[in-house]
Amino acid sequence: MDEQDLADHDGSTDRDGSDGNHSRDGGGGGAGETATETFVAHRNLLFTVAYEMLGSASDAEDVLQETWLRWAGVDLERVDDRRAYLVRITTRQALNRLRALSRRKEAYVGQWLPEPLLTAPDVAQDVELAESVSMAMMLVLETLSPTERAVFVLREAFDVGYDEIAAALDKSPAAVRQIAHRARRHVDARRPRRTVSASQTRAALESFRHALDSGDLQGLLDVLAPDVVLVGDGGGVKRAALRPLFGAGKVGRFILGGTGKVAGRLTVTPTVANGSPAFLAYLDGELDGVMVFHVEDARIAGIYYVRNPEKLGRIEAETALTLR
Repeated sequence: MDEQDLADHDGSTDRDGSDGNHSRDGGGGGAGETATETFVAHRNLLFTVAYEMLGSASDAEDVLQETWLRWAGVDLERVDDRRAYLVRITTRQALNRLRALSRRKEAYVGQWLPEPLLTAPDVAQDVELAESVSMAMMLVLETLSPTERAVFVLREAFDVGYDEIAAALDKSPAAVRQIAHRARRHVDARRPRRTVSASQTRAALESFRHALDSGDLQGLLDVLAPDVVLVGDGGGVKRAALRPLFGAGKVGRFILGGTGKVAGRLTVTPTVANGSPAFLAYLDGELDGVMVFHVEDARIAGIYYVRNPEKLGRIEAETALTLR
């Protein structure tokens, strides 16, 4: 497919995106497949790309809709690598939406957290995937510029070649390499350390749950890392800390003080969200929020509590994610 063809279907110019990383038809999307079959085959991948770039499942779904509308008008006979072409369209649409989303975040009340996704337990076992969609990593990605985030996500999470990224972003491969190096250095300086074993994680969360149920401040302090961070997202609709809280003392007192002021019975149920251990929090049996944890050295180092009702739509059913 030539430059004008992609410009007609995707609203921007294109250059050859092949750099040898994908075979003809991308290993998925044979010549006999329809546009629908190819799109469905790669839908989970495209959603994961959009979600990692945006941190919003609802916006990622909108991006997929926009991608489909453009893909449906493509002459498939002229597409050498269907998977790469779909990723390219998705990237461009996500990047456009990311810039608009950045403006919405500026007016957001309190702290902004990614929209949590209920994920299958096997996602947590895929270290690379779990890290890339974790709340801790997604917040690090929030510190990148839109272009840096797009380059980092495509290169580091999805192993997309530099030439292919350059085609998606309408930049030169040399420029993309520089952006990737800058973004990688930025992320590496802030990257959360890998979590501990599954058994240590379960023990830490069980201790946290017991301390929460019993109101045991010392028990809570014992399971929190000294430099633990608590980030709450109420979206101006529900009560949440307007700024991140740091330190076991502040976090512990805030958690127990907050539960003590709740009018009703608060209970939690273990689950997996964004590939990380999490609790679904219920107030008198009604879902109140999702509490996602990051555990280091057998202690809880990060707590991300999403209470904004507009961000709780993806925790009723598991979301399928993939890097390939």
